[in-house]
Amino acid sequence: MDYIKINPSDNVAVALTDLRAGDAVAGVVLRTDVPRGHKIVLTDLGEGENVIKYGFPIGHVTRAVRAGEMIDHTCIKTNLEGLLEYHYEPQMPDQVGHDANQGHDANQGHDADPGHTRLDRVSFHGYRRGDGQVGIRNEIWVIPTVGCVNGICEQIVARFKAEMSGQIGAGQSVDAVVAFPHNYGCSQLGDDHQNTRTVLADMVHHPNAGGVLVVSLGCENNQLDAFRELVGPVDESRVRMFVCQTVEDEIEYGVRQLREIFAVCSRDRRTDVPVSELRVGLKCGGSDGLSGITANPLLGVFSDWVVARGGTTVLTEVPEMFGAETILMNRCQDRATFDKTVSLINDFKDYFIRNNQPVYENPSPGNKAGGISTLEEKSLGCTQKCGGSPVRDVLRYGERLSVKGLNLLSSPGNDLVASTALAAAGCQLVLFTTGRGTPFGSFVPTMKIATNTALATRKPTWIDFNAGVLAQDEPMEKVAARFIDAVLAVAGGEPVNSEKNGFREIAIFKTGVTL
Repeated sequence: MDYIKINPSDNVAVALTDLRAGDAVAGVVLRTDVPRGHKIVLTDLGEGENVIKYGFPIGHVTRAVRAGEMIDHTCIKTNLEGLLEYHYEPQMPDQVGHDANQGHDANQGHDADPGHTRLDRVSFHGYRRGDGQVGIRNEIWVIPTVGCVNGICEQIVARFKAEMSGQIGAGQSVDAVVAFPHNYGCSQLGDDHQNTRTVLADMVHHPNAGGVLVVSLGCENNQLDAFRELVGPVDESRVRMFVCQTVEDEIEYGVRQLREIFAVCSRDRRTDVPVSELRVGLKCGGSDGLSGITANPLLGVFSDWVVARGGTTVLTEVPEMFGAETILMNRCQDRATFDKTVSLINDFKDYFIRNNQPVYENPSPGNKAGGISTLEEKSLGCTQKCGGSPVRDVLRYGERLSVKGLNLLSSPGNDLVASTALAAAGCQLVLFTTGRGTPFGSFVPTMKIATNTALATRKPTWIDFNAGVLAQDEPMEKVAARFIDAVLAVAGGEPVNSEKNGFREIAIFKTGVTL
């Protein structure tokens, strides 16, 4: 099949490959060439009429269009405007399959559980930590309290890794020793100051870190004594902190601390743990017109599979929920969770309004080039990553997971900021779908899933899994079963490409004044 009509009520089809003028699509002859991922009108539309995709309006046309034309952002405008009043109209999972996950109907048999042949694969090998958490990596992290000591942290790590040559990395007891530079920790006020402190404290407690060295300058706003109090009790054989201004040789002192931490972490071993211990972040970036047809529905199937086995998934990118938020709201487990979801949405809209920015102008140039025209279209594709499970809890930015099942998390859509937020919430890995491609990695394994085969072929050192085969008639059950195996392999220690490339970064959400 060269095209797909996702929902029977749609008045557009989507090209699954590059199409040419004169080709026939659903009985309509194309009037123009249509690139992969772009939309073809199946019936004449008058100016102002709605474009229907996924069974929902994704905007209206700004001029009359004829059947067989390609339409994109140049002739479609969002229907979204202003703030909305929301009403709780609960729909439990058995009611939402066709409304919330239309992309699942796009390929054969998506309703089947891909795990039915893998009942023997409901565990993985992870690290059980002293506080009860489970990590999927055994790493040592060096975390600066302030950007002023970024270079110090990097020098400490470089000297220690040179000293321990051959004893760190894949196949060794310690997977990696990594410094995580950032720009903050001083000259910040209010929420910015608190966000920095909270995310760094979250990192100290993350189960993928077998050990942590916190490095402070001494005169920054993020004072070490106050930060230590925020962090709370820790295993002091694994977590060390020091102030550079109070030691004679900060590099030598830091390396000495790493030696002692390493001696403890090197005794850690993987053990068999159930899938119910998995906490997985769901993210997309560089989306294209196939994101809501291939990779995002694949993550939705995976999310439902994990949640059904007692595990946890987390959806974020709040601005990319606008236009599809009511689908999520109506899946909230109760009225209290619904109210938290309404606040999640409206607080982010208020953030845009306070800064005099348009609320609904989200699709990026890359999104538009890939076939996404409006925020509704982007959101309806984006939210498919979380499948059809009930929403169990809603987290503030920097808040850590406490409830298993599907969670929503407050964060912007920016790839690095959102992925960092997912990891800070306690996710051991991030599943990241992309139609345009991106190489970055957050401070946990960041697994890239291509929406199209061309990208997976062109960027094999970026992409870890190709969901594009779903657009080539490979059934969802087979692809999802392979994907489950691939994710469990990553959870069990197999590195993703961003780890192999050494791409490890953090980005903290900033909203206010810098002194």
